[in-house]
Amino acid sequence: MFETLTKGFRAARNKLAGVAELSEDNIAPALRDVRLSLLEADVELGVVKRFLATVKEKALGQEVQTRVVGKGKKVKAGPAEHFIRICQEELTEMMQAEGDPIAFRTRPQVTGIMMVGLQGSGKTTSSAKLARLLQKEGKKPLLVAADVQRPGAIEQLKVLGEQLGELPDGEAVPVFSIPGGLPVDICTKAAGEARKLKCDTIIYDTAGRLAVDEPLMKELAQIKGQTKAENIFLVVDAMIGQDSVKTAASFNERLGLSGVILTKLDGDARGGAALSVKEVTGAPVRFVGMGETLDKLETFRPEGMASRILGMGDIVGLMKDFEEVVDEQKAEEDAKRMLQGKFTLHDFLEQIRTLQQMGPLQDLFEKLPFFADAVPEGFNVDETELKKAEAIVSSMTKQERRDPELFKRHKTRISRVAKGCGREEKDVVDLLNRFMFMRQMMGDIGQQAGMLQKIPGMKQMAMHRRLNEMVKMGGLEQNPMMSGLADQLLEAAVAEGGAGGPGGMRAMGAGRRKGPDKAKKRKQRKKQKQARRKSRK
Repeated sequence: MFETLTKGFRAARNKLAGVAELSEDNIAPALRDVRLSLLEADVELGVVKRFLATVKEKALGQEVQTRVVGKGKKVKAGPAEHFIRICQEELTEMMQAEGDPIAFRTRPQVTGIMMVGLQGSGKTTSSAKLARLLQKEGKKPLLVAADVQRPGAIEQLKVLGEQLGELPDGEAVPVFSIPGGLPVDICTKAAGEARKLKCDTIIYDTAGRLAVDEPLMKELAQIKGQTKAENIFLVVDAMIGQDSVKTAASFNERLGLSGVILTKLDGDARGGAALSVKEVTGAPVRFVGMGETLDKLETFRPEGMASRILGMGDIVGLMKDFEEVVDEQKAEEDAKRMLQGKFTLHDFLEQIRTLQQMGPLQDLFEKLPFFADAVPEGFNVDETELKKAEAIVSSMTKQERRDPELFKRHKTRISRVAKGCGREEKDVVDLLNRFMFMRQMMGDIGQQAGMLQKIPGMKQMAMHRRLNEMVKMGGLEQNPMMSGLADQLLEAAVAEGGAGGPGGMRAMGAGRRKGPDKAKKRKQRKKQKQARRKSRK
């Protein structure tokens, strides 16, 4: 999604690698790479100039100092890291928004949300997605079909409202419409319907046009005046680049936008619109559409977006994705069984389907820290292997999924599964071999970990080592917040009676006092040695 932007910032960081200090001479090539990537990503020219000027001023005006982190360890944030940190701060500032994404009225008033934009930008689908997001927050929304210009728009909204009830923990959302009615009248009468159905939020799906025109603006202004909607969101297709900024500016002048919803940000969008909208119009991006399904609307996080643009991933966003589809208790039980070597093909199939619910694998991998630096340029995750594995496992019986050893005793089962999923027998055998190897390996790891953790202090030492390795691998030793985290956690374990408490490292002999029996034996051995020396003389 942000390949164009990430490539420019990565090239700038590489050019600054190894320099002793930032100067006019060495920062110019780095800024040139950044400028080209921003322009290629359709970021507005004025925004690019302001961004580069600010970064240059801050980069040349500050000294890169050595910081003491942890227990006497000196870590130097080099000029390249210093430059990237400034870029991250400025990118976040460019997209930062104040206040909550949606301004809610206090009961018994009903909150109004107007969805406006050009035709084809995705207003109707985004209206349903926003209703789903509000449901998760405990709200009861009402959808209003006020788009009477486009044939099928009203019916589409009704279908989407019903589909919301088919989602996990979802509930169908009522849709209010008046056949043959005018948009202003439909929106005005929707408040009474909302009170009748005890809905606390109204989402007005208004009509769009192929271009910004005066009749459209007058109609939207009338709806705003009659409904007194507190929130006016402009739905913008992120793939139209700089045109999205011009559209946002026109709507903002007439309506006073509360924010922008960027759609299709999971496709081939270059990300320029996300950087330009707020700088040009003052209306910040509030939500982003990250997929086609109705649960793929996310609250926009500027810091996460900036981190991904710089190729540093978005671990917070990734954790939120996991929380959406993963049951924490079940995940813990699965992990425990996996380490016990009791993981089955049925569990494997569930893991595959969980990954698929989280969206495209490419998007998930891009959220991993420093993923962009670890793979070659143009790398794409092939999801066909996941689908192939799902088809093969789905063709097995429940008994075969629980006990894969059956395939060793009855070879005809492999042939039957291959025919059932339309694959070669070799594909089935390869999957079974990989699964058995993985299960055996995880079981061995769990067994070794269980044995080692019985030795006093080993659990804390292993945790400390893994944390240090994670910090070094992610380049986070430059971060003063992360670079002493392992030491702090180890100290906390000691304080709680872990590594240094009863049964901890001291029990292994570190700083432990000698008991009276051992001291007595020690004296005896010393006397025996002295006696042997005298006899030799």
